[in-house]
Amino acid sequence: METLIKIDLKTPPTEQAQIHNRWHPDIPMVATVKPGQEFRVECMDWTGGQIKDDDSATDIKVVDLSQVHYLSGPIAVEGAEPGDLLKVDILDIGVLPDSQWGFTGIFARENGGGFLVDQYPEARKACWNFSGIYANSRHIPGVEFAGIMHPGLIGCLPSKELLDTWNKRESELFATDPDRTPPLCTLPYEPTAHMGGLRGAARDAAAKEGARTVPPREHGGNCDIKNLSRGCSIYFPVYVKGGGLSMGDIHFSQGDGEITFCGAIEMAGYIDIRVDIVKNGVAAYGIKNPVFKPSPLQPNYTNFLMFEGISVDEHGKQYYMDATVAYRQACLNAIEYLKKFGYSGEQAYAILGTAPVEGRLSGIVDIPNACATLALPTDIFDFDIMPTSAGPKISVPSGIDLARAD
Repeated sequence: METLIKIDLKTPPTEQAQIHNRWHPDIPMVATVKPGQEFRVECMDWTGGQIKDDDSATDIKVVDLSQVHYLSGPIAVEGAEPGDLLKVDILDIGVLPDSQWGFTGIFARENGGGFLVDQYPEARKACWNFSGIYANSRHIPGVEFAGIMHPGLIGCLPSKELLDTWNKRESELFATDPDRTPPLCTLPYEPTAHMGGLRGAARDAAAKEGARTVPPREHGGNCDIKNLSRGCSIYFPVYVKGGGLSMGDIHFSQGDGEITFCGAIEMAGYIDIRVDIVKNGVAAYGIKNPVFKPSPLQPNYTNFLMFEGISVDEHGKQYYMDATVAYRQACLNAIEYLKKFGYSGEQAYAILGTAPVEGRLSGIVDIPNACATLALPTDIFDFDIMPTSAGPKISVPSGIDLARAD
């Protein structure tokens, strides 16, 4: 497999022109490929090497989130024009030989927090070891699972019109509650923008309006879909000539929702892909957001314990059909359950973010409560977590927990 984009883990990402951390149509293409071509793309971890394999969460506490995500690309595909669909087949995903480990973080409230920031406001970190297809952590004993490696972030460059639409609608949302934690959205921020090979005045102008990479949008982006793994096919709307395909934020494994925000097992790695073009596919198929055919490969877990949540928060406040509140409650219920076996809340939180849990919107019509469920595979534990009349047994060694900040 030809390595089309190679990265240097020892060189800061801002010194590598084949990497960028904003979306903007003026970012120069770093390579051009033909339809049908197969190639490899190497990627840094999403923070650009800010997190270390150690037993302190200080790096999680102080990580500069205005830098993320670092992406490899953009790549032009000959013949791709606005209105086409860019078909991307993911052929393989793997770990880089010089970086065979991963991490999971819980962000501190003062650094943006996460899905359960009110319950877990302090920085924590778990580091993971890769044993072939399996992941295990010195910070979370008693659990090991097969990973579904996938890019958390992949998509095409936006047009100027689409970029302006993003910035307008997100600025209007941000203005409704600018002091919220987590923030309602992340707006353009020029000082830490890395615009790939763009330089000088053109770089400065683009950096002032370049879209941050945090959310998914119409072009793809940070969708964090764990099923975008080996063997899947993704169809992206094309907005600029050549498409401008970029990717990164590789995960060894992730639970649906990636609930700690840095909730997957983050890693540096490579992606082998093949590209093709569906001419005029956007109009022909009525495509607004990317569509994909999921991978035929997944961990063969068949035994699950499912936790339910409804649109009533932990304080008893009723919401109307709020699926976010419902899924949060399903997660909190699962965490409380796992604590009965000796896990700390932070360890349980990290398990739900990294293990291949299945999140589902189970009911969305029964007013006033949406019903969300979280299916936890029971076979990832080396002890029985099913309810019995004997009650839960403490099965996790004491004195082991996620790393704390110094």
